[in-house]
Amino acid sequence: MAQAAHFPPDPPSDPASEPEARTAARQRRDIVADEAKRSFLRMASHELRTPLNSILGFSEILQSELYGPLGAPQYKEYASIIHTSGARLLRLVNQVLEIARLEGGAMDFDLRTESLDHALDDVLDSLREDAAPRGVEVVVLQRGALPTVTADARGLRNLLGNLIQNAVIFSPDHAVVHVHAARMGEQVEIVVADDGPGVDPHDIPRLLRPFEQGENALTRRSEGAGLGLPIVELLCTAMGGRLKLSSAPGQGLTARVHLPAG
Repeated sequence: MAQAAHFPPDPPSDPASEPEARTAARQRRDIVADEAKRSFLRMASHELRTPLNSILGFSEILQSELYGPLGAPQYKEYASIIHTSGARLLRLVNQVLEIARLEGGAMDFDLRTESLDHALDDVLDSLREDAAPRGVEVVVLQRGALPTVTADARGLRNLLGNLIQNAVIFSPDHAVVHVHAARMGEQVEIVVADDGPGVDPHDIPRLLRPFEQGENALTRRSEGAGLGLPIVELLCTAMGGRLKLSSAPGQGLTARVHLPAG
């Protein structure tokens, strides 16, 4: 009669290792979920941009009455509203795509010496239509003699654009947004200050989370999805810099960006 095989008993599980295993499993699930979210955002953003570009193109043709008069003047006004709304939505889509790429580390940066004067010229040209209707003026101190920085050309313009646009959006009508920069050792400090309502200092960390704003989502009067400052912080980190915000209720918001000197 065959003798039954005997196997050594399983070693007792270590109770201390079970929480670590659960934590590791939770972290893996979080990583997978984050990547799935970023993939969805990238896909949705790409799919939205094509029809939005068509909407913008055709509404611009209607605005300019390229192929003849539209008839009633209201049609031209409606075409202008469609174009403005489409441009705003396209800006949001581009911001969502940008933050998904930055969080996923999917952007390549070509760091080289960049002129702040040239970058600011490009940014201010692109933001003129946002600032002019409300009489908001952007004043750049020592314009023409600003220091150079080491940065990616597109990333630098995106960073400055989001900072200044955020300041313009939250400034009251006919206000002034001040921009200045100075070299501080191996770094260049870029400062953008507005005269907006400001926020409580305890709320500043919240402003650096995507889709957050200083005002309550149900009562805020300003436009935007709260992606500008998170994008700025991610761009600063990617280019070897850092962002610091300071504010107080009724005293506006001051953003300080430190980038390597050029």
